[in-house]
Amino acid sequence: MPTIERVAEGCILGEGPHWDASTQSLFLVDVPGRQILKYTPSTNKLTKAPVEKQPSFIIPVEGKINEFVISQGNELVVVFWDGETEDVKILQNISKVATSVEIPNYFNDAKCDSSGRLWTGTVSIAADIFKTQPLGTLYSVDATKQLKSHVDKIYVSNGIAFNDKIKKMFYVDSLGGGVDQFDFDVTTATISNRIPWFDLQKLGIPGIVDGMTIDSDGNLWVAVSRGSRVLKIDGYKAQTLLDTINFPTQKVTSVAFGGANLDELYVTTGHMVYDETKPRDPAAGAIYRVTGLGVKGIPAVNFRLSV
Repeated sequence: MPTIERVAEGCILGEGPHWDASTQSLFLVDVPGRQILKYTPSTNKLTKAPVEKQPSFIIPVEGKINEFVISQGNELVVVFWDGETEDVKILQNISKVATSVEIPNYFNDAKCDSSGRLWTGTVSIAADIFKTQPLGTLYSVDATKQLKSHVDKIYVSNGIAFNDKIKKMFYVDSLGGGVDQFDFDVTTATISNRIPWFDLQKLGIPGIVDGMTIDSDGNLWVAVSRGSRVLKIDGYKAQTLLDTINFPTQKVTSVAFGGANLDELYVTTGHMVYDETKPRDPAAGAIYRVTGLGVKGIPAVNFRLSV
């Protein structure tokens, strides 16, 4: 039976968890709080540092100490952060996309494939998320900082996971209904043959699909925002739910395997309403750890950047 622990508090909207094996710590972001965070389980310490614009992910740069690629609104940048202080320094700009007051456009979730290539998409979320128009694009960014577009007309670009064994990429457009599958060639950075893989509405599951990860068996773990749950879905058979983990808060945002053996599932959450006049629900915005799942994740891949 899985055990759910609330291990840290304090995010308005926790997102983009990434387990760093070298430091045995979890990196994540608070999107509207405009902060990058580091949680170290061995000391139960949560460190926060402010950034200029809202981030949606933080991923270490391969071979570099204390360097990370993060999003800042419509920009991708490399920053230096020691994980202990509030001092964050931008080292270089990677890329940016067009944005405007009328049509705000900013990066959302991201993952690196096994070659260290970054995949991330954009979104233009309306005040009412369900009125969001399909103005987003899914991109990849290689070691030379080349930004390549792959899919357009996306509502809310979100979770990404790769299965190299079967040459597939799984992808979430949060308002697209669920999880889609692509054929994936890691060598050429091409995706094709998009098919629906898991549809919440067809299976009567409430909520919106959000962040996602994959375990060593090839099954997917998907956070369901406004649904108070994480789903384990079959990575080989479409429309197949294997398990459900329920949480005491509605906005479950993303997931990442961590721990020394990669057998702990870290889960980020957020507040449904950003109203500071109301008492804060301690269950909302917390970081959770789930143990006893009987599965392991695969090591998270860092961003590889040419010198």
